[in-house]
Amino acid sequence: MLRPLLSLLSGGLFGAGLLLSGMTDTTRVQGWLDLFGAWDPTLAFVMGGALVPMAVAWRMTRGRSPLTGGSFPAPAKADFDRRLILGSVLFGFGWAMAGLCPGPAMASLSFGGWQGLVFAAAMALGMLIAPQLRLVLDRDTAKA
Repeated sequence: MLRPLLSLLSGGLFGAGLLLSGMTDTTRVQGWLDLFGAWDPTLAFVMGGALVPMAVAWRMTRGRSPLTGGSFPAPAKADFDRRLILGSVLFGFGWAMAGLCPGPAMASLSFGGWQGLVFAAAMALGMLIAPQLRLVLDRDTAKA
């Protein structure tokens, strides 16, 4: 019972932070990517404001276990392979075109109108297609 409650509170806090910081405004996010036009540095401050406390939190987890049981996940491997690069490029293109990444996209469902629904549907479709695409890429890599 505690885990779902903490998840709800964490998600609500994350969504509120996205709204307060303006990161659900697609023009603000696209302004971050417009280096030679009307560049908007707000996203850098939001990212920095998230990275600093998260780095401290990860340091504090060493030797501890989560409040709700289980264990903290191991650090991710730093392998740069074709799948990581392709996924990063696709994510970046989608982010640049729409001005949304998954978190703000979910937050915008409540106020984004039909465009937010279309984006969320396209994002969900991409998530469904990704495992099949990964199998194809893995098979092609094995043949090479």
